[in-house]
Amino acid sequence: MATLRDIKSRIKGVKSTQQITKAMKMVAAAKLRRAQESVINARPYARKISELISHLITEDDMVNNPFIIQREIKNIAYVIVTADRGLCGAFNNNILKESVRQLSNNDASIPGVTSHIYCIGKKSSDFYKRREYPVAGNVSGIFSTLKYDSSLTITRELIDKYLDNSFDKIIIIYNEFKSIIQQRIVTEQFLPIPIKLNNEEGIKQIDFIFEPGQREVFNYLLPKHLKAQIWRILLESNAAELGAKMTAMDNATTNAKELIRTLQLTYNKERQAAITKEILEIVSGANAQKEG
Repeated sequence: MATLRDIKSRIKGVKSTQQITKAMKMVAAAKLRRAQESVINARPYARKISELISHLITEDDMVNNPFIIQREIKNIAYVIVTADRGLCGAFNNNILKESVRQLSNNDASIPGVTSHIYCIGKKSSDFYKRREYPVAGNVSGIFSTLKYDSSLTITRELIDKYLDNSFDKIIIIYNEFKSIIQQRIVTEQFLPIPIKLNNEEGIKQIDFIFEPGQREVFNYLLPKHLKAQIWRILLESNAAELGAKMTAMDNATTNAKELIRTLQLTYNKERQAAITKEILEIVSGANAQKEG
């Protein structure tokens, strides 16, 4: 049975942990406000530029543009976006489980196709270093101070590998930010660019006049579209991670409070039992002396 000193030491340790989790929750909450604003600002731009690309595309682009044409798939790259650190609940585990599921399904259903892993975040990198899948790229340490330059570097590397036929298809798996307590795992095709034609959705096509020309505007917007999507995905994952961390630290703080209460009750019971035992020993000794 634990002694009073052991229980008191444990209460002190849990209180120290509670202070840490409470501080981490406050830090995550402060960062989350900025991250949430960045996501909200990035979504309309990324969505609109995607719509413009679908509107500007021509039949010639569908068969000649290297970013759009559907070619024979021999190498698929899965870009796995996780956090650099833990202490954010099931945030990383959910992404890794989904990526493993998709990789297993792909390997079993498509013979002759090789799956490659491109890791964004230290957790995915550490996870897949111990697996048999070839890691084609690894980027970590960017979420502590997320900058647009990081997304440009990732975009350039993915595009270069796609154009030199190292990858025939690029799929990104990440957590989309829904709310502080909710994240949604999204699987999104990055390249070749998925095109949704307006007439396929029953939407009336509007004729625009483009200056200097439709082709020039399309070629100008295409690289911006790719950069915008990667930047939005990084922002989504960053905000989702902070939301998950804030929730996890809040739960940890609440659990620590409950554990302290339980330990305090145990301590009081043990202390009361020890005092009662001492009183009984004193009374028994006094009675023995009296009888003697």
